[in-house]
Amino acid sequence: MFHGKKKSARLRPKARSLPEAIREFLTPEVFKQVRKAASRRKMPRWDVHALIYVLLIMTWCCGDSLPEKFEAAKNAYAKCCPKRRRPGKTFEGFEKAMIKLPMALLRTLACSLRSRIEALFGDRLFSFGFIPLGCDGTRQECPRTEELERRLKTGSKEDSAPTIWNTSVVHLTLGIPWCWLFGPGGKSSERAHLVQMLPLLPAAALLVTDAGYVGYEVLRRLVAAKTWFLLRMSSNATFYTDGDVPLEDFREGIVYYWPKCIQKEGLPPIRGRLIRVCSLRKKTDVWLFTNVEDPQRLSLDAASRFYRWRWENEGFFRTYKRTLGKLKMHSRTVRSVHREAEASMIATQLLLCQGALAMRPVSQDATPVTCSPRKVLVEIRREFNSPRFRNDFVVRLAKAQRERRSRETPKEKRVWPRRKPYKPPSPPLLLKLTEELKSKIANTLCAA
Repeated sequence: MFHGKKKSARLRPKARSLPEAIREFLTPEVFKQVRKAASRRKMPRWDVHALIYVLLIMTWCCGDSLPEKFEAAKNAYAKCCPKRRRPGKTFEGFEKAMIKLPMALLRTLACSLRSRIEALFGDRLFSFGFIPLGCDGTRQECPRTEELERRLKTGSKEDSAPTIWNTSVVHLTLGIPWCWLFGPGGKSSERAHLVQMLPLLPAAALLVTDAGYVGYEVLRRLVAAKTWFLLRMSSNATFYTDGDVPLEDFREGIVYYWPKCIQKEGLPPIRGRLIRVCSLRKKTDVWLFTNVEDPQRLSLDAASRFYRWRWENEGFFRTYKRTLGKLKMHSRTVRSVHREAEASMIATQLLLCQGALAMRPVSQDATPVTCSPRKVLVEIRREFNSPRFRNDFVVRLAKAQRERRSRETPKEKRVWPRRKPYKPPSPPLLLKLTEELKSKIANTLCAA
């Protein structure tokens, strides 16, 4: 039987203008998957394509209120997609369409974008053989409406505004948010959010966190999910070693994390490698616990770099809350707050992806070249305000690099009224394994 010549896949031309840069991530295949999750009639006044575009662009536009941002985003959409049907004219109609938008649609969009990130960045996601990801959380305030105060509750402080909690996993060399999860600001748990997001992490992920994630349940879930981790330890953690090594002389070695309450329940210990990173400028050392036991695969220098890069997670929250103005949500109902928060995170991811993709790639073990989120945002807004889109947008993005200099002074310049003074964690407790504990470990491992 004759088979015709197989057609080669058409290569997408390299993006030059802003609409082309956006369509590198929001491809027709992405919208095809999104439409499958939309339980809407085919041609409403607000089509899914226009609704998502305007919802995302509103995060990038200037304005003190949502109606102001909507007017700018509506004009930007008509300029980006001139051949498509014009969106609705009023903010009231847009708000009604946004409230009816299923949350499953936005989550499908976020999942499709993760696939596009893996396809476009490829080997640039790796560093020292891992995909380094940091996890941290922050609170975002909401308006003081009766519905939000009743359903979201308030923070820990008396008479505080209703808040939502944002736990985000961020790529540490590119600065791109990978996945995120929201919850009520007063009742959410970073650890529970992290456990829920484990299925969304790539296979080669190395999760880097601060001392707020110390706990047997979190570590057990990470080991069960076969996820590599590098967690900072504090005095709340107790480790057991085979040898009698004083804490001041310890550098790195195999240890067992086995709290006494877990021993009483008959659960097995968590075996791993404890690393002590000595600080050259400060007196406080950093203690890191990892399940990568081979020093050849994760050296002391690489672990030190990964934890230094964890600051990228804090920098992302500054970009999201300050540069893009999401310190406080604008929506006044729970349904609209959910959609505003999810869409704003996707828009921030899309903005940072455009900047990161324009940067010059470097080797996996070298210091990455990162973009300046503020400069990328300025270039996008400049395109929206210009009479027509220019073809040198990506070239200008390549110059929007972050400042690279060695910092010799602390980042904290003065005391802020609402910020607690930072106190570094104390070192963990290191004990020697007795013969009784060794036999218990052997029994629990055999039972498991």
